[in-house]
Amino acid sequence: MLNLSSIDRLPGVTITSFVLIAGIVTGSLLGHFMPVTGEWLGNRVDYTLLALVSLLFFSVRFDALLGAVSNLRFLIIALLANFVAVPLIGYGIASVFLSEHPLFMVGLVIYFMAPCTDWFLSFTRLSGGNVALGTALMPINMAVQLLLYPLYLQWFTQHTVQLEAGTISSTLLQWFLLPLLVAVTAHQVLGRVLKPAWFKRVLDKADDATPWVTALLVLQIFAGNISVILEHFTVFAWVLLAVFTFFLITFLLGRGLSRLFRLDYPEHALLTMTIAARNAPLMLAITMAVLPGQPLIYGALIIGMLIEIPHLTALRRLLLRTRRLFLHQNSSANTINAET
Repeated sequence: MLNLSSIDRLPGVTITSFVLIAGIVTGSLLGHFMPVTGEWLGNRVDYTLLALVSLLFFSVRFDALLGAVSNLRFLIIALLANFVAVPLIGYGIASVFLSEHPLFMVGLVIYFMAPCTDWFLSFTRLSGGNVALGTALMPINMAVQLLLYPLYLQWFTQHTVQLEAGTISSTLLQWFLLPLLVAVTAHQVLGRVLKPAWFKRVLDKADDATPWVTALLVLQIFAGNISVILEHFTVFAWVLLAVFTFFLITFLLGRGLSRLFRLDYPEHALLTMTIAARNAPLMLAITMAVLPGQPLIYGALIIGMLIEIPHLTALRRLLLRTRRLFLHQNSSANTINAET
């Protein structure tokens, strides 16, 4: 995952892309040519899941919630966009492109429904967006998506995967409540015990470790399930097309909301990034715990994660190119409103 404490550094994005691709390639080769080793790796994902979840929770700045009070209007807009409009758009797109491949459809719906809680902030700063407000948005996104995950999974996948009553809630409590409590407690204790500079370095190291742990998890998925994944390889083209369509429509959604509510450019850039970026690592971890033995669902999530990074890079460039035009349009609109 991207380093949040030094979020001006774009190389972390490139590293994330490379290690994920390396995880896919290495896992595929191990699973194909050394099936015993691949099976061994695939059977030990639980440890990697626990490590990934702990790192993700440890990196969240829950103390930033205090900064959210001053801009409730934007937060309401962002929450409605991320947790109402975007999941409905994602479900519609997944239904259109992958209705004949229900497991891939489920994976895409899960990918689409959870906004990012980390690397979107890096792209927000690089785009000239409101980083302080984005920092306050991070823990809110984390908390809301964890609470809504059971509801979304039941609503959007009730005819695709069989879930026993209470399975999702009990799994979330077992796999995520305890790591959350431990990670948040460790974050708060270390923040008080260590000097700010040392605590910053600890957060940096935790953030830097996340892409490597994510890549290890991806490696284990492909190593243990490469035969099943290869049987459905052609379907991934439809997954790619669906993700591209999702990014295009959500970009238009962010632009439309910004104009409708006359957001200033920094808030416009933040809204665009938080709508575009998805929380694939956490969703992958949760889904592997709730829906074990579903490599096709995991594969769809991983494909979305791979495409997202270059998409956010391109989106940053597009925002910077249109920044002057956006500022000019808002200035003209404000002038007209003042005259009337």
